[in-house]
Amino acid sequence: MLRTLCFKSSTSAPTFLNFPRASFDSPFFFSSIRRFNNHPSTMSTQKHTVSTHDGTPQITQQPLQVAKRLEKFKTTIFTQMSMLAIKHGAINLGQGFPNFDGPDFVKEAAIQAIKDGKNQYARGYGVPDFNNALAARFKKDTGLVIDPDKEVTVTSGCTEAIAATMLGLINPGDEVILFAPFYDSYEATLSMAGAKIKCITLRPPDFAVPIDELKSAISKNTRAILINTPHNPTGKMFTREELNTIASLCIENDVLVFMDEVYDKLAFEMDHISMASLPGMYERTVTMNSLGKTFSLTGWKIGWAIAPPHLTWGVRQAHSFLTFATSTPMQWAATVALRAPDSYFEELKRDYMAKKAILVQGLKDVGFKVFPSSGTYFVVVDHTPFGLENDIAFCEYLIKEVGVVAIPTSVFYLNPEDGKNLVRFTFCKDEETLRSAVERMKEKLKKK
Repeated sequence: MLRTLCFKSSTSAPTFLNFPRASFDSPFFFSSIRRFNNHPSTMSTQKHTVSTHDGTPQITQQPLQVAKRLEKFKTTIFTQMSMLAIKHGAINLGQGFPNFDGPDFVKEAAIQAIKDGKNQYARGYGVPDFNNALAARFKKDTGLVIDPDKEVTVTSGCTEAIAATMLGLINPGDEVILFAPFYDSYEATLSMAGAKIKCITLRPPDFAVPIDELKSAISKNTRAILINTPHNPTGKMFTREELNTIASLCIENDVLVFMDEVYDKLAFEMDHISMASLPGMYERTVTMNSLGKTFSLTGWKIGWAIAPPHLTWGVRQAHSFLTFATSTPMQWAATVALRAPDSYFEELKRDYMAKKAILVQGLKDVGFKVFPSSGTYFVVVDHTPFGLENDIAFCEYLIKEVGVVAIPTSVFYLNPEDGKNLVRFTFCKDEETLRSAVERMKEKLKKK
């Protein structure tokens, strides 16, 4: 299969685009092309109707306008690919959000907050009770005592926490080190901040941190290292040894750490470790998290950033001009969620481990090479036994001929070639959906 997609342009002729980069891990599937040749034939246009002097409608075409720092992140294939999935009745194991609802006790708390009139602007950096609950959770998880008013900032999802951190603490020209594959918003937000990105590639089978590469990448211009653990898309969890080594390098070189910990309660095979809890690291760490993954309420967009006051200042300066404040009733409900008993989190982990077992064994039975996933609700596999030339061709085939959706991982790399052999499945679906997807693949997907 060709590594191209055909798009209906504003002219009568279709346009064929190569797409080595796309943005897939928002709540939208196959939502954007992120890196392609800026040839005029690929530039999007918008039809605009005007009237001539005699009143006759005339359609003119204007190029869509976007700042240069965001040009490569154009959204152009969401409609085509989502319609393709619907057309073929594909079971969606691509989207990174559950197909089941969050717990009733949290939803009821939101309803009660609305009824109680808690519907106006919240304090910019968070409803006091929620900040207190976050500080208490952070103490329980890390052992660190923090000031809920000076060191906790509530944001509109972790994505905004990431944006506020980047825009509030990174200057144009600063170097920021990412580990590829990486969550799609990192690169886009760093581009908005004018940062220079350096990338360290984590490679299968264990996706271990290549420490020597990391040491070589750090320079006098390195401002921060961004870490996601448990790691999307691989399911890797950074080990204590890896984090200790990174911490030592950061202290030695005066580098900040931005920690994305949205999957911290979905750690299956080892304990999650927060970088902020390591000796000497709290003062140089911003810890970012959200409610969505842990409570299956991704649409609420409740996130937060925890940092010492001197870093919180920058985060809050950006936050003030991004969203200013986050949904008030949802913060009250989130307060109830964070105070859930330990049994909730234990049951959550048990449920996801059962789902993971269904999908992992199924993928192995189908013939994939399945790589270990210690956390998150994702599994990465090698698709090459099935004879398709790359991950994008395989995912197209999987949708059209098999009726299952997966994500090509090349979209999570600066160099797409690094991910061309891998695809990502998610198990944040009910067990019936997972079994149905496995059965489809067993029936229709054959090795070549």
